[in-house]
Amino acid sequence: MAKCLDSLDIVFRALADPTRRSVVARLAAGPATVGELAGDFAMALPSFVKHVRQLEAAGLVATRKSGRVRICTLERQPFRVVESWIDEQQRLWEERADRLEELVTTEEDSEDRP
Repeated sequence: MAKCLDSLDIVFRALADPTRRSVVARLAAGPATVGELAGDFAMALPSFVKHVRQLEAAGLVATRKSGRVRICTLERQPFRVVESWIDEQQRLWEERADRLEELVTTEEDSEDRP
């Protein structure tokens, strides 16, 4: 469980930046070169490459060199870990809401009785 939480921390930290979220959104449409991705942002290429490296370190993006260009692709597995965690949180909160609804309904029913 601790390893899963560490992975979540790394992924959420990588996704905390709007530039990196935009890169992930763009890569959801398919692979792109670093140059293509960088063209959407008003920053120097070395600064942009730092964002790509953080996404790579989080396991969200894989890169491979093809000639003189580096091609980025989206990795799906880290998103499955996040999805699983979110599903678990949703299940827990739905259970709590159901218990609260049951409690309120039970109290209302007992107040209605003479």
